[in-house]
Amino acid sequence: MQVVSIKPTFDGLPRPIVQLRGLRKVYGGVVALDAVDLMLEKGKVHAILGENGAGKSTLIKILAGVTPPTAGEMVLDGEPRMVRDPRDAVRRGIACVFQELSLIPDLSVADNIFLDSADRGFGFFSRRAQRRAAAELLAEMGCENIDPGVKVRALPLPQAQLVEIAKALAKRPRVLILDESTSALGDREVKILFSIVRKLKSQDVAIVYISHRMHEIKELADTCSVFRNGRSIATFANGTRSEPEIISMMIGRDISQVYPPKPKPKPKPADGTPVLSVRDLRWHRKLAGVSFEVRQGEIYGIGGLDGQGQKETLEAIYGVLRGVSGEISIGGRAIPKDPKNALSGNPGVALIPEDRKTEGLQLSLSIADNLIAASLGKVSSLGVIRSKARTSLVDELVRRLQIKVGSVNNSVDTLSGGNQQKVVIAKFLATRPDVLLLSDPTRGIDVGTKSEIYKLLRQLTEAGAAIVLHSTDYDELIGLADRVGVFYQGRIVRELGDGEITEEAILAQSFGIEPLQRGARQ
Repeated sequence: MQVVSIKPTFDGLPRPIVQLRGLRKVYGGVVALDAVDLMLEKGKVHAILGENGAGKSTLIKILAGVTPPTAGEMVLDGEPRMVRDPRDAVRRGIACVFQELSLIPDLSVADNIFLDSADRGFGFFSRRAQRRAAAELLAEMGCENIDPGVKVRALPLPQAQLVEIAKALAKRPRVLILDESTSALGDREVKILFSIVRKLKSQDVAIVYISHRMHEIKELADTCSVFRNGRSIATFANGTRSEPEIISMMIGRDISQVYPPKPKPKPKPADGTPVLSVRDLRWHRKLAGVSFEVRQGEIYGIGGLDGQGQKETLEAIYGVLRGVSGEISIGGRAIPKDPKNALSGNPGVALIPEDRKTEGLQLSLSIADNLIAASLGKVSSLGVIRSKARTSLVDELVRRLQIKVGSVNNSVDTLSGGNQQKVVIAKFLATRPDVLLLSDPTRGIDVGTKSEIYKLLRQLTEAGAAIVLHSTDYDELIGLADRVGVFYQGRIVRELGDGEITEEAILAQSFGIEPLQRGARQ
């Protein structure tokens, strides 16, 4: 098997450049793209910005050959040449890393990387050569710690996302599309991806970069295009428009404040009892004595580098981990740390999981069925669902979270990512929890939907709920959390209170060091 390099081959063809002219896509009367013009230049990163539902996903599906346009033309390498299907896209040098993983969990890393590009002869191929090629590609990416022989199922989400990227690079693309590729990555993996992008730029690869994280756009992009309601609103050189201007173009209105104002710190209750109390939580090598309290009406943020025990802490509180030691209590009452208890629903606790597709939704079911899934007891009698109660609850949740649906009987996978996340949140809010646990709840969601979710969380705390928010977005912790516990090696090493929550403080504690004092010499 030939060893794959990140560096592409051009086979004597002109350097890659794609032009889209008058691109239009209509789904059943709904216009997803309308008269879109776009040009991708060699060695440039072109960022596509817009809310969920703005047309970004449709655009990249057309580029990747997943769906044909209704009208318009694509010019590739100076010739009109519409991509017919995904295999044709690969032959043309176009590879796409979609936001949702396309890996097969029970195959090895190497098998997944070369699933579409392994060299085969007479129906046979060399697994040893394949594994060696995968190891060399991963090393070139800076991912030497990923074992090409391990099954993908055993990998944490950030490493699985890097394998997804490696799978695209194995095709040696001339045009690489990255759709929210950092949304599942920790700080270390983000740096790896940025390094890969810069290397590809130096090799004249054209890159389409889609992200809702404005600081990434600022750092990587050469050109930006803003999409709204299926149309390209503006294209401009990176750095020539301010962030508020870009956000206003994306949503068609001004957001004066993305984060709702924080209330003044509340005094401790007279009896001193917090809503949630966690004491000396331990689990294998992941949790090494986690302790914290959350008071009524408070958003408690948990931050730090990815993989330091944050996700396991939420799962331990919810009760899905076996063998946890320590104490967890709600309102002064201890709750069992038993997976069986979690299956029946820990009273007063709800967990919004990290991966909405695999852990939060049943994609084959309707929007309505997903919304009532966690509260069937409220809409049924003797095991039979009461139609009026079901309709009433579904309508209430759709209205409360402003979920944009055509029909609640449509499959939930027809919704945009932001609206899918609203369904997950609404499903658990229907149980009226005292404690709401959230793991990266706005990952891969546009700024407008983020703002709506932020306001909802603050409304919940004003109604008396206690919220634990795990986020890999420092801006989110700074803008939302009343206090932040920073994780390092399985425990909280520092709790930051009012006036202390800064990116510098969170980052410093994430590495187990003290932040430099303002005015101190470096």
